[in-house]
Amino acid sequence: MNRWRVSLAAIGCLSLTLVAIATEVGPVNAGSSGGSAHQEIALDTKVMQGYVGTYQFGESAVLTVTWDGTGLFAQLTGQPTFQIYPQSAAEFFYKVVNAQISFLTDPQGAVSSLILHQNDRNITMPRIDPAVARQIATNTAAKVQSQTPTPGSEAALRRLIAGIVSGKPNYGEMSPELAEATRQQLSMLQPGIAGLGAVRSVAFQGVGNAGWDIYAVEQEHGSTQWRIALRSDGIISGALVTMGP
Repeated sequence: MNRWRVSLAAIGCLSLTLVAIATEVGPVNAGSSGGSAHQEIALDTKVMQGYVGTYQFGESAVLTVTWDGTGLFAQLTGQPTFQIYPQSAAEFFYKVVNAQISFLTDPQGAVSSLILHQNDRNITMPRIDPAVARQIATNTAAKVQSQTPTPGSEAALRRLIAGIVSGKPNYGEMSPELAEATRQQLSMLQPGIAGLGAVRSVAFQGVGNAGWDIYAVEQEHGSTQWRIALRSDGIISGALVTMGP
């Protein structure tokens, strides 16, 4: 059986699964054409420096945009830094992955948010104060350091798996982005997960760099590894499953 990976939503990973909500065979976004379809332009340094800042992506992640003196770079919590290249005054693209960023301004002309475009998804991230970003980073680092699961994440994962197996996931327990991705992928997910049979055990394995809980799920005819992000209100904001041979 080919190794397959499904990213149900993402806080994911520009590495590349940042908002990767498409089914992939092999590493997510492997073989992507990256930014080859986009034309880089020269852009005034002051314009680019105006985009430097921190943008919130969920409760535990921040996209940080920095300037190194020659270009703009973006880094999502727990992931590498990648350069982004201008194709217009407010539109940038990655060359390492097929994803783009649009910067938005408020009526006064100040940069207020960005939109990440990837895999036909548009994720808005509001610009936040650096102090707020530091607190989010501190909280996420503490969770990673503790290697303690988010309360309720195992139960939420069991319900998610049961819903996929039955073909009737509880979309009310998911963020809108995750619910949409699950609806689109259910026809592939359901036979794949259901085909492994009844769940025998769910074992916590640790916390990933982005703060997601990692579980090993043993079923009658195989095993899967799941990553799940559970918000403080109990809503599942992200999930990713990998099935081995």
